[in-house]
Amino acid sequence: MAGYSQKKKDDSKLIQFSGVVVSSEDLEPISFTSIMIKNTHRGTISDYYGYFSFVAEVHDTIQFSGIGFRDAEFVIPDTLPSFRYSIIQLMNPDTVELPEAVVYPWPTKEQFKQAFLNAYVPDDDLTRATKNLDPRTMAALAANMPMGGSGNFKYQMQQYQTRLYYAGQAPPLNILNPLAWAKFIDAWKNGDFKQDR
Repeated sequence: MAGYSQKKKDDSKLIQFSGVVVSSEDLEPISFTSIMIKNTHRGTISDYYGYFSFVAEVHDTIQFSGIGFRDAEFVIPDTLPSFRYSIIQLMNPDTVELPEAVVYPWPTKEQFKQAFLNAYVPDDDLTRATKNLDPRTMAALAANMPMGGSGNFKYQMQQYQTRLYYAGQAPPLNILNPLAWAKFIDAWKNGDFKQDR
């Protein structure tokens, strides 16, 4: 009988601890806040709306921690009228300002300054424009450049219209198309298929 009364006494210390974690600046819920019982591995995380709920004991110290916010603690009081306890936990933003980092392509500022001052930039805008718009360079870029958004859209719409046009029937085979044969024979007569040796 003593074991039973001891069990009842221990169970009376357990409470359902729940609440909402919000920012102290705008009272917006803080999603996925870590809520742990101090010095243990027990706890939970808040959901998307900042809500949490788990079982804790009286006198437990609850630690709240979230990215971009200062850690907060709360001690569950022992003067609770029931086995449920709810709170609204405010979290203060924690702003960390890092010092400015300047990245140079040279090891020191002096070397960068020397290279910058010695850089050769032609004064003639027409010379630079002519070099950038060289027809051979532009042709090579155009040959290797994929279609843009409008070209891809046009190709997709052509494919879609072809499927709609031949819906319910087999698409024609060009091997039986007399116009395609006429073009092939003309190209053959003109020597379009001859290979230069």
